[in-house]
Amino acid sequence: MGLRDWIIPQDKVFFDLFEEQAEVLKKASVHLCSMIQNFNDPMNDCHKMKAYENEGDDITHTIYQILNKTFITPIEPEEISKLAKVLDDILDHIDDIARQLYTYNIKKTDNYMVEMSKLIHLQAEELVLVTAALRDLKKPDFIEEKCIEINRLENLADEILDRALRELFLSDDAIRIIKLKEIYETLEIATDLCEEAANVIGDIAIKHS
Repeated sequence: MGLRDWIIPQDKVFFDLFEEQAEVLKKASVHLCSMIQNFNDPMNDCHKMKAYENEGDDITHTIYQILNKTFITPIEPEEISKLAKVLDDILDHIDDIARQLYTYNIKKTDNYMVEMSKLIHLQAEELVLVTAALRDLKKPDFIEEKCIEINRLENLADEILDRALRELFLSDDAIRIIKLKEIYETLEIATDLCEEAANVIGDIAIKHS
């Protein structure tokens, strides 16, 4: 890439990479749903999830590399960095969920895990749409609509977590409580991070529209 390419705003490359990152996130969320619902080969499912996480890491690294060498960007460098980080954090937590299910030798998943994984997938689908909409910041209403939906899904995850913990604490099995509590909470944190990503995108849309 020549000097002219670094000086001219790299509009397309950052938006392309954000869309790639969102698509990887969506694929990982689909795999998470399948892993939790079927749960017949957690070791291989965990390895496959790690591949998605590594793919996301590569995209994030590319964003940072280009950002560090680009003088003029389509949106603020801090906004690019912040969005790249939170999308990467979501993938990290989805990978953590898969790893916990395998490492903790969970024998059976439950409806709470299924419900929360579905919410993560729905949020990921919305993030694909809202990330693509960053290319057209003159239409903030669409972005706002999608961000509101992502936030609504996060609120549902909070309710599911409350129910899951309430039932879990009826058990006298301390080891089971420790394992499942961490899995439930990691699932919920993933939905929190999806909400955070939506908020970042919403703020960008407001600032630049």
